[in-house]
Amino acid sequence: MTAQAPEVDVDEAQETARRVVHRVVLPEDSDPNTLPLYVDFTMAHAVGQAAALSPRDAGAQVEGRRSLTLKAGASASFATYFNAFPAAYWRRWTNVESVRLSIRLSGAASVVVHKSNARGNAQRITLVDSADGVIDVDLPLTAFGDGGWYWFDLYAATDEVTLLSAEWSVDAAPARKDGTTSIAITTFNRPDYCVRQLAALGADTSLRSTVDRIYVIDQGTQLVEDEDGYDDAAALLGDRLRVIRQGNLGGSGGFSRGMSETLEAGESDYVLLLDDDIISEPEGILRAVAFGDYTRTPTIVGGHMFSMYERSSLHAVGETVNRYLFWWGGVDGGGGPHDFSLHPLRSTPWLHSRVDVDYNGWWMCLIPVEALQQVGLSLPIFIKWDDAEYCLRAAEVGIRTVSLPGAAVWHVPWTDKDDAIDWQAYYHQRNRWVAALLHSPYKKGGRLPRVSFAADVKHLLQLQYSAVDLRLQALEDILAGPDHLHATIGTTLPAVRQRRAAFPDAVIEKDVSKVPETYRRRPLRKGRRPHAPHSRASFASAAVAGAIRQFRPVREDAASVPEERVASAAARWWRLSNLDSALVTSADGSGVSMYIRDPEKFRSYLSRSIALHRRLRQKWPKLAAEYGARMPELTSPEAWRTTFAENPAADTK
Repeated sequence: MTAQAPEVDVDEAQETARRVVHRVVLPEDSDPNTLPLYVDFTMAHAVGQAAALSPRDAGAQVEGRRSLTLKAGASASFATYFNAFPAAYWRRWTNVESVRLSIRLSGAASVVVHKSNARGNAQRITLVDSADGVIDVDLPLTAFGDGGWYWFDLYAATDEVTLLSAEWSVDAAPARKDGTTSIAITTFNRPDYCVRQLAALGADTSLRSTVDRIYVIDQGTQLVEDEDGYDDAAALLGDRLRVIRQGNLGGSGGFSRGMSETLEAGESDYVLLLDDDIISEPEGILRAVAFGDYTRTPTIVGGHMFSMYERSSLHAVGETVNRYLFWWGGVDGGGGPHDFSLHPLRSTPWLHSRVDVDYNGWWMCLIPVEALQQVGLSLPIFIKWDDAEYCLRAAEVGIRTVSLPGAAVWHVPWTDKDDAIDWQAYYHQRNRWVAALLHSPYKKGGRLPRVSFAADVKHLLQLQYSAVDLRLQALEDILAGPDHLHATIGTTLPAVRQRRAAFPDAVIEKDVSKVPETYRRRPLRKGRRPHAPHSRASFASAAVAGAIRQFRPVREDAASVPEERVASAAARWWRLSNLDSALVTSADGSGVSMYIRDPEKFRSYLSRSIALHRRLRQKWPKLAAEYGARMPELTSPEAWRTTFAENPAADTK
C-alpha cells in the first residue's frame, strides 16, 4: 500500500530506481544499554514513570537485526537516534525533496508517522491501519530548514504483530554516483579491539557491495595478525583485507597511509577513517556513504561518538573551532554528553535542531577522494589537531563537514584521562599553534598567544613542570620552521617520553605500599581549604598570592613528606599553588604522582615562556606565510611516501 501524507492510498505500487539510504535496525544481542538508541518503549509507561522499559516488560521481542514482535496491545516507537530519519540534514545538504518510509508487517497493526521541527515540537503526519503487507508513505523534506526528524510508532491492534523490516528510501539520482569506500584503521598495540572490529565488518554482509578494501595500518609491536581470532576475521573479509606494518607515526601517519593506499588503488570514492578502539554500527557506514553520494558537493561525512562504557551516552553532536582562541569544543547548544536511556529523542528538544560543524573526529570520518586530490593527506603532526586541521583545510576549498545523526561508533572515552599534562602536552601545544598559523583569520593569532601563556602559568602554579617543559619545547620547534614535522614524526614521541620521565610529577606510583603518608605542617587558613575564585577580584588576588608563593623557599622534607593528598578533580592552581608538595591522584585513579614546588623551575620556565610567546607573536606573519607555503608539500602523497619508507615497522622479535 502506498501513502502520500496526509492521505493514504491503500493500493500497492511498484516503483523502480529507488535507493535505500536508511534502514531501521536493531541490536542483535538486545543489549539493554544500547536498545534505547534503536527503539523506545517509554510510550507504554504510566504517567510520571521515567525509566526505560525492557522489551519483555513492554510486551516486545527483538527477533533479529531488523525484526521486532509486539504482543497484542503493545507499542514501540522508532523516535530513536539510530532509527528516526534526520530529515533536516538531508534537506540542508542534498537535493533530495522527499523520502519514502516503507514498512513490512505481519499481523494487524497501526502505524503513526510523526515529524518534528527545530524546536522539538512533534506533529502527527498520518495514521495507517494495516493487516499483513507493505506500507509506503511518501514524505516531503521541504519544512526542515533548521531542524527536525521523521519517525514512526508501531501499535499492535488486537493480535500479535511483527515488524519484518522498515526503511527510508529516495528516488532522486545521487549527485555523483553510487559510491564505494575503503576503510582505514590505524592501530597501535590494541590487537584485541582491532580483531573484534574486523570480525564485525566481515560478518555484516550488507557492507560487501559498499566496502572495497579494509586497510589496517599496524604501527605497534603487539601485532593484529598474531591475535586470537584474526584468521577467522580475515577469512570473512577475504582479499578485501590488507594489513600494512610501519613505524609508529601516530594517527596522522596511520590515517595518511590509508588515504595514500586508497588513492593508489583507485577503486573507491571515499576513505573511511576508523579508530582501532571502537565498536561500530555497520549500518552507519552505509548511511554515511549514501549521504555522501547525495550531497550537492563533495562533503566529509562524520559519525558521532558514544561511550564504550556508557553505551547509551552520546558525547557531543558536533565540534567546532573557536578561531579567536583557536580551541576546539562542542557547538553552541550541543548539549552533550546526553544519555538516551534517560532522555529519549522525542522528549529532548535541543536534539531536533540541525547542528553545523567545523570538523568531525577521526574515530569515524568518511572523506571523499576528491578531498584527498584537492587538499592532500593529513599534516604530519602525529596526534591531536590532525582531524580538525584537515576539515578546516578542506572547508577553505569548499568541501564542508557534516556530522550525520544515525552514523556513530562506540569509543573508549577520554573522560578518565588528562592528556593535557602527559606526553601529549607537547602535541597539544605544537599542533594547535601549527593549525592556527595555517588557518587563523586574526592578525598574530587573535587571543591564542595570551591564552597559551596563561596556560603555562596555570600549569606552573599547579606544580606541573613536566607539562610546561614539553609545551615550551613545542614552541621552540615551531619557531624552527615546518621542516621538522616530517623529519621528526617517527622520533619525537620517544624523545618526549624520555624528557618527561625526569620530572617527579610525571611518575605515577601504583603500589600503595610505596606511597608516603601526608603531613600538614601549617594549619589551614581559617580552617578552610583554598577554593575556586568566584569573581575577577578574587581570581586576581589568588593568582598573585599563588605566584608570590612560588618564589619562596621550599621546606627541606617536601620531597619525602607531602602536605596533602589531592584528588585529580581537585588538583587546581588555587589549591596546589599553596602547597610545597602533594600527592595527586592520576585521572584514571590508578596511582598517584608527587608534585613538588620548585622556585628555580618556576622562575626559569616563566622567563622562557614570556620570551617564546613574545617571539612567536612578533614572528607570526613570517611563520604563517612559511607554514602556509609549505603545506601543499607537507601534505602531499609524495612527501608521505618518503616518510613511510623512512619509518619501517619495529622489530617484534
